[in-house]
Amino acid sequence: MRCGMKNLGLHEIRKEFLSFFEKKGHKVLPSFSLIPKNDKSLLLIGAGMAPMKKFFTGEATPPGKRVTTCQKCIRTGDIDNVGKTDRHATFFEMLGNFSFGDYFKKEVIPWAYEFLTVNLEINKDDLWVTVYKDDDEAFNIWKNDIGIAEDRIIRLGKEDNFWELEVGPSGPCTEIYVDRGLKYGSIDERPGGEGDRFIEVWNLVFTQFDKDEKGNYTPLSHPNIDTGMGLERIATVLQGTNNIFEIDAITEIINEIEKISGYKYGTDKKLDVSTRVITDHIRAITFLVGDTVRPSNEGRGYVLRRLIRRAARHGRLLGIKKTFLYELCDFIIKSWGENYKELVENSQRIKDVIKGEEEKFQMTIESGMNILDSYIEKLKSSNEKILSGEDSFKLYDTYGFPPDLTKEILTEKGFEMDMDGFNDYMDKQKKRARNAHKDTNIGWDSHTDESVFTKFKNEFVGYEEDKCQANIIGIFKDYNEVQNIGPEEKAVLILDKTPFYGEGGGQVGDTGYIDGDDFKCRVIDTKKTREGLHLHIVEVLDGEVTKSPCFAEIDVVRRNNIRRNHSVTHLLHKALKEILGDHVNQAGSLVEADRLRFDFTHYQAMSQEEIKKVEDRVNQKIFEALSVTTTVTNPKHAQELGAVGLFEEKYGDIVRVLSMGDYSIELCGGTHVRNTSEISMFKILSESGVSSGVRRIEGVTGPAVYKMLNDTLNLRDEIAHELKANKTDILQKLSSSLNEIKKLNKAIDSLKHSSDKDELSNILDEVKEKNGINYLTHKFKDKDVNSLRDIADMVRNKLNSVVVLLATENDGKLNFVCALSKDLVSNGYSAGKIIKEVSKVCGGGGGGRADMATAGGRDLGKVSEALKTLEGLI
Repeated sequence: MRCGMKNLGLHEIRKEFLSFFEKKGHKVLPSFSLIPKNDKSLLLIGAGMAPMKKFFTGEATPPGKRVTTCQKCIRTGDIDNVGKTDRHATFFEMLGNFSFGDYFKKEVIPWAYEFLTVNLEINKDDLWVTVYKDDDEAFNIWKNDIGIAEDRIIRLGKEDNFWELEVGPSGPCTEIYVDRGLKYGSIDERPGGEGDRFIEVWNLVFTQFDKDEKGNYTPLSHPNIDTGMGLERIATVLQGTNNIFEIDAITEIINEIEKISGYKYGTDKKLDVSTRVITDHIRAITFLVGDTVRPSNEGRGYVLRRLIRRAARHGRLLGIKKTFLYELCDFIIKSWGENYKELVENSQRIKDVIKGEEEKFQMTIESGMNILDSYIEKLKSSNEKILSGEDSFKLYDTYGFPPDLTKEILTEKGFEMDMDGFNDYMDKQKKRARNAHKDTNIGWDSHTDESVFTKFKNEFVGYEEDKCQANIIGIFKDYNEVQNIGPEEKAVLILDKTPFYGEGGGQVGDTGYIDGDDFKCRVIDTKKTREGLHLHIVEVLDGEVTKSPCFAEIDVVRRNNIRRNHSVTHLLHKALKEILGDHVNQAGSLVEADRLRFDFTHYQAMSQEEIKKVEDRVNQKIFEALSVTTTVTNPKHAQELGAVGLFEEKYGDIVRVLSMGDYSIELCGGTHVRNTSEISMFKILSESGVSSGVRRIEGVTGPAVYKMLNDTLNLRDEIAHELKANKTDILQKLSSSLNEIKKLNKAIDSLKHSSDKDELSNILDEVKEKNGINYLTHKFKDKDVNSLRDIADMVRNKLNSVVVLLATENDGKLNFVCALSKDLVSNGYSAGKIIKEVSKVCGGGGGGRADMATAGGRDLGKVSEALKTLEGLI
């Protein structure tokens, strides 16, 4: 490699690249989130073009025909090798320029060459390129327009230089390599081989074909350009380093780890692995949390949890016992924050999430490691090499050890893990969870076989109507279909049409009445099968029910309260996202007539200020009287409208999109108010934790708020009456009364102290001595424990080398206090140990500090015997 290329820092290269293409007419876009938007095929963004896939397929319109980005990316396929080698990484940045039907090969190849040789000052004689074997156009541009020698243009096959999916846009590519010189490989090496001499720095993809199901390639009328250059990789070239861990910005992370751990990188191969793991993972962790990913046991949340726990564990290997990742991420935020504003904007939240997950792992890693060590010892003693799936699952389920971490530790110690066995246990657990969930929603109780209802269908008209004429088409009692039921019998009725909402989506089922010419039934609940059949659980009030015409009417007052509570959960969901962040998602709900419960993902308890802000925001939207409308459409159109899917719903080909003005747009199959003003008012009653990473808000609306307000005012009136104060002077009167009580308590304490002094003078004559140690025992009547402590303190202040043991019988209760002078404590005596032995005599127990301890007892008749045991303990 020739000398003279520009030695730019990582952040400078990024800036140089984006500026270069901005001058070429490209729109500079900020990096897309690591969370793919409307793309279920991806867990995380792992390539520069991935977030723009729909621009290339024509499903979405790009913000401009020419675009350039520096995209944050995460790939976890090689996570086990991260740290073990100096090549692998989970987080990286991808520089790219893109054309959507605008320029093509004749423009992009010269621009790439210009950027590398002019802006980065890489010697043109160090550049080699590969092209697809049949792409003569690209070959000729490199040879004739750029002037690359023909022997430095390598033609390769489809597996190396052609990009395609199963169907859709596809095309050849050209890759640009830098020759690092003979010190990195032999004279016979060529680009595309396995050696280290040539490093690929840029891939230019020419999507010029549309591939069909039969494998035919049709030329596109407006071909596209998609390029990608790894930022860290080009930095290693410019800075002349051997790997990404030696480039400037990454080295600075290592320096921070050295400060925290006290370990000097490069002095121990095993500890170098741990340093590299933390260096890589902390970037991935910080960016993931910055993009609202939260630790969990599924999907991208599991990726984050795995990265945090792997990094934390390697921190322990470096001797770091405290939580430290949240401190280290502060450096990432400062270093990368200029280009990624979301890191700075969410800095405190990022640190809180990382610290919380670290602390959880700290609580379990010690016990988990001890268990794993015991498993390893068993394997050694039985001369086995594979840890069973059952044991590895226990580590995961009980101690929070990700299976990958268990596998990694086992590998380090020369053992293996039965992954198939582990997966079997995981599948069984998931099956149990699914069955448990199903049991709460299968018709009328957990024993019902829904197959008995398969021949029935009914129409739900409850969105528009509160009552309707219908026909009873099915009657079920004790899981069997019957022809009739009589007074006081309970059964399930199936109607051909119903206004009754069946429990689902967190909303409880309707109640009401079903009447016929000769009968009357009270509907005590309504359920819904997985196929959407509404089942009415009824109690017959009068007459005989048969399959016949009927009139069905819901309890409208109750339904209206349910409507209020359900609609407010949508406003609450949106408000939580606004106040706490986009990471908030619904994790469950319960909507009843008199209250609502809303579970959501969040990593810590809400502050009182946050609770107030959320409550205020919800009420603001209620008072704005937003119109509530429903659009029935397909899921794709719902996504285009920006609708958010709620937790419990299972969506088919047709969905209901509920809009509250322009504020909230969500998919929901429940019943709702027509205008937010109908909710009247919302009040949060409590905010609490449900499980790790899940919080719960309970609240009330409308009439329930009115009732609570009246109850509060009535309570205020009662307090005012008891205090003999005006309603407006309650606080002042209460404060005055509390001050008076404090004064009286002080006077009482003073009298007690005076009394205790008198008692002291009476009992000092009872002090005895043994082996040079003074000791005093005494039994009091009607003294409280605090008085005994005071007397014991006074004795200690009067005498040296003294043990004080006092007892009191007060309101039928027995208590002991033991106190020791400082010199006896220094000599190994303990008040806690003494009082345990003494209280045993009376069938009690207790303990405390070495110098002062208390205990209780049950047998009042053995107090004297208990006090006498002290002499034997000295």
